[in-house]
Amino acid sequence: MSTGKLRSGIFLAPFHPVDEDPTLAIRRDLELIEWLDKQGFEEAWIGEHHSAGYEIIASPELFIAAAAERTERIKLGTGVVSLPYHNPLMAANRIIQLDHQTRGRVMFGVGPGLLPSDAHMLGIEVAKQRDRMVEGLEVILRLFKGETVTAETEWFKLQNARLQLRPFSTPYPEVAVASSVTPSGGKLAGRHGLGMLCVAATNTAGYDALGINWEVAKKTALENGRVMDPSALRLVGPMHLAETREEARAQVRYGFDKWRFYFGSINPMGLDTKEGKDPLDAMIESGQAIVGTPDDAIAQIERLQQKIPGFGAYLMLAHNWANFENTKKSYELFARHVKPKFHAANEAREASLKWATDNAGEFIGAATAAAMQTIVKFQAEEEAKAKAAKPAAD
Repeated sequence: MSTGKLRSGIFLAPFHPVDEDPTLAIRRDLELIEWLDKQGFEEAWIGEHHSAGYEIIASPELFIAAAAERTERIKLGTGVVSLPYHNPLMAANRIIQLDHQTRGRVMFGVGPGLLPSDAHMLGIEVAKQRDRMVEGLEVILRLFKGETVTAETEWFKLQNARLQLRPFSTPYPEVAVASSVTPSGGKLAGRHGLGMLCVAATNTAGYDALGINWEVAKKTALENGRVMDPSALRLVGPMHLAETREEARAQVRYGFDKWRFYFGSINPMGLDTKEGKDPLDAMIESGQAIVGTPDDAIAQIERLQQKIPGFGAYLMLAHNWANFENTKKSYELFARHVKPKFHAANEAREASLKWATDNAGEFIGAATAAAMQTIVKFQAEEEAKAKAAKPAAD
C-alpha cells in the first residue's frame, strides 16, 4: 500500500445543523466529494448514523454509490459501518457490490457504533456493541476470502452462507477499524492485519492514546504472525484554512457554535475546553483543531508524524464551520500548499531554482557575453555589406 506519500482526505460524518434543508445538505456533500476529487485528494470516508438529527447519512453505501458515479480517482470508504446493526452476510454483500461498481475504489471501515441513541432504538445494549462488532467482522472477513460460513450467535445465524460475487479488488477491499481511546480497535486491527481509523487523533485523550494503541496493534500483529503497515493508519482531526489566521477565524464563526453545541453534547469524546476561555481558542491552543493557514496545517501534521512516524493518511473532519465557498477554498489551500509538502512535490523545483540562482552570475555573464558577440558580429556583417556595396555605387 505504501507510496511514501502522505495521503489526505476527509472524514464526513456529516454535521448538518437542523435549521438547514436536509436534501440540499446531502446534495452539497456529494458536490464536496466531487470538489475533493478534482483537487487530487485521495480518500473520503462517510459515516452511518440513525439519530440525533445532525449526522443524516444513514447508509454510507448508498452515498458512496452516488459519489462514485460523480468522481474519477478518489477512494471512498464507509466511515464506518456500525456492524452490530447489520447481518454480516448483508453487509459483506453490499461492500462487494460496491467494490465492483466503483472498480476497486471502495474501502470498508467498521466500528461498533458511536451514538448510544442509535443502539437504543435497535434494542442493543451498548456494552455488547464491541463484542458484536468483532463477531460480525470475523464472519465478514471469512466471506470476503470465499469461505462458506455456518455460524450462530445471540444476534445472527448463518447457514452455508457465501458470497455469490468474488471481490473485484485483490484479495478484497481494504478494511479499517475505528479506533479512539480504548485499545480494542488496535487489538482487532493487529489480529487480522487491518487498517486503523483514529477518529479522535487530535483530541487530547485521543492524541495521548495514539502511541499506546498503535503499539497494541503492532504487538498483537506480531503475536499473530503479522506486521502492521503504518501506511494503513489514518488520523482524523478538524481544520479550516484561509490566507490568514484572522480570515480563518472570521470564516468559522459561520457555523462553529452550532457544531460545538451538537458535538459537545453528543460525542463521548467531548471537546477540549477551558472554563472562561473562548471555546475556539481552547481547541486551537490544545491542538484539537487548526483554524489558520496552510503553515499551521503543516505544523499539525508534523506534530502527528512525531507521534506516529510514517502514518499513511491525514483526514480532515468535515465540520461545516464555514460557508460552502469558504469550505471549498480551505480544501483548495490544503491541496495547493500542504499536500506538496508531504509529497516532496517541489523538491526538484526547489533544487533547480537554487542551482540557477547560485550560478546566476556565471549564467547571466555568459548570456551577456553571447549577446555582445551577436551584436559585434551583426555590426561586422553590416560594415562588410556597406564596403561591398560602395565600389558598385562608384
